[in-house]
Amino acid sequence: MTSNSNPSFDELRWVIEIRRTLDEELEEDSEVPVNIYNVPKTLMATKPDCYVPQEVALGPYHHWRPELYEMERYKLAAAKRTQKHLQRVKFESLVDQLTKHEPRIRACYHKFLEFNGDTLAWMMAIDASFLLEFLQVYAIKAVDYAGTKSAHNAILRDMVMLENQIPLFVLRKVLEFQFLTLDQADDMLCSMLAGFGEDLCPFGMMKDLPQIHVEEQAHLLDFLYHLIVPRSKEPSEIIELFQIIWNLLSTCTQGPIRLLKRLLLSDPVKVILKLPWTIVSKLPDIFFSQNKEENKPENGNNIIKPPLIEEIAIPSVSELSKSGVRFYLLMMATLYLPTVSLDVNTEVILRNLVAYEASNASGPLIIARYTELMNGIIDTKEDAQFLRERGIILNRLKSDEEVADLWNGMNKTIRLTKVPFLDKVIEDVNNYHTSIWQVKAGKFMKRYVFGSWQFLTFLATVCILWLMALQAFCSVYSCPRMFNVTKDE
Repeated sequence: MTSNSNPSFDELRWVIEIRRTLDEELEEDSEVPVNIYNVPKTLMATKPDCYVPQEVALGPYHHWRPELYEMERYKLAAAKRTQKHLQRVKFESLVDQLTKHEPRIRACYHKFLEFNGDTLAWMMAIDASFLLEFLQVYAIKAVDYAGTKSAHNAILRDMVMLENQIPLFVLRKVLEFQFLTLDQADDMLCSMLAGFGEDLCPFGMMKDLPQIHVEEQAHLLDFLYHLIVPRSKEPSEIIELFQIIWNLLSTCTQGPIRLLKRLLLSDPVKVILKLPWTIVSKLPDIFFSQNKEENKPENGNNIIKPPLIEEIAIPSVSELSKSGVRFYLLMMATLYLPTVSLDVNTEVILRNLVAYEASNASGPLIIARYTELMNGIIDTKEDAQFLRERGIILNRLKSDEEVADLWNGMNKTIRLTKVPFLDKVIEDVNNYHTSIWQVKAGKFMKRYVFGSWQFLTFLATVCILWLMALQAFCSVYSCPRMFNVTKDE
């Protein structure tokens, strides 16, 4: 549910924008990857209110929605207060500076933006001013918003929605105008992000917060995602080794060295060097994949495959508890789960993290797989109560039933994915659960006895025949006398 197309669309202006965009070429080293997407339709259809802002529009996707336009006066008031903090410049100077970054701003959005440059720059400046003023609560930490907690949470939910993001470098640019140096602006932004993450991160991992590199964060939702799923570090030692070797080669001018340098500077090598290291490291697997296919075991027992259904095939918490699985307790079997805090904001946060992960991540969908796991082991309010009593779920909702409804509602995925460590946990839990003799007996009875009308018919026939045979036997022989049973006269 993004902004609808304008029926009075100006085709001439569209052509002018396209021509100007094609004429403007970004520098090769400053290319900006897309990181603000539309929510996939399969997720949007499940619960639109979790993906569509309800109070405030940030950025271009929902800017013209009339029901959100009431917040414009608060955003303009924040822009006026921002102007007072600018270092001897006008607010319009900030807008002019953002206009210079228009191609970079547009490059962050997956959807084509039907705005001219001035409109986009003013929109970014005003929305960034509002957002920074709101985030100052986390930097100051002395502001009490208990009286407006409901409104505060409503805006927080809108701030983490995938379609309601603005690039973080825009916030950084606005702060740069308010402080004397870029370092001071980064320190303020880091303190804002730290407080924001501590307040909204549903997992208890904020005790040792890693160092925040502002330039690496795309937007607020991206920061929250990588706070939970850390970025994979490239092998810097190997890169440093290549740098040392290159420095040595650059000082040599002998024939073989000159040929090697010419080879390293060739176009194919340049293309490979521009690829991410995670892709380059997989090149040997691609070249030798044929041999690997031939050496694969035929039975495929060692391959962990994701399920082909929406809910993971794993017993619920109650069933696992009955079969001897203990949560956090070192007894017959142990299943370790991270502590998750659930409040009025958690569902929106998790759903948008899943949507962002599905749209942006090239690797396994870790958060999506985790939500599938929780959806699989929590079926009823008794399951939620069980996990709450063991400290795995910190329930700040009204009831355990709401917790169960939250996880059971998150059963839609975008694509199948493999997360080895989670899939191994699921496989181990299923193997342990199915190895319990009570479970085997229960499955046998359910499948072959209670679930088979043929077996029940056969059992009833046998019973009837046995009773008929007993009746015939007793009619010939005196059964009471044989069993020492006397009749009362």
